[in-house]
Amino acid sequence: MKKIISLCSLLALSICSFAQHEGHNHKEEAKPLLASVDVKTATKATEIKTAVVAVETLKTKELEFDFGKIPQGKPVTHVFEVTNSGTTPFKLDNVQASCGCTTPIWNKEESIAPGKSSIITVGYNAAAEGPFTKPVTITYNGNQTKMLTIKGEVWKTPESSAPVVEKIEGLK
Repeated sequence: MKKIISLCSLLALSICSFAQHEGHNHKEEAKPLLASVDVKTATKATEIKTAVVAVETLKTKELEFDFGKIPQGKPVTHVFEVTNSGTTPFKLDNVQASCGCTTPIWNKEESIAPGKSSIITVGYNAAAEGPFTKPVTITYNGNQTKMLTIKGEVWKTPESSAPVVEKIEGLK
């Protein structure tokens, strides 16, 4: 029995060692990949490494707004002011909310001159009960982004209206 266990162990060890060595040299496979690198691509990669990092030119007075407690079914809005702190004009390429319950509105055609401001109105429909935090992403200057956040808590409105007070005779 000991011979069978020893023989099985040796066989398993042999199989594992051959499975790890796939019968070819890994260094030889890497050579063609290195040889196929285009000189233009390598130059662009070097340029990217040495490129100056773009300076953030979109400033906001606030990055987050808390609506606090709001009644269910009553939409709310907040106006964010954005300012161009750079030296060249730019447009807000896109303003996108994380879901359909949040709606950003901005002037898509307006070019914001250096030192000038524009507004983004963000609405929330308040349909779902409970706390919420919704990010809104601004894309500008081609590829730069800035994140705004709205948050708050929607409280459930009563299902029925307040009870009607009956008139008592003698009281006016």
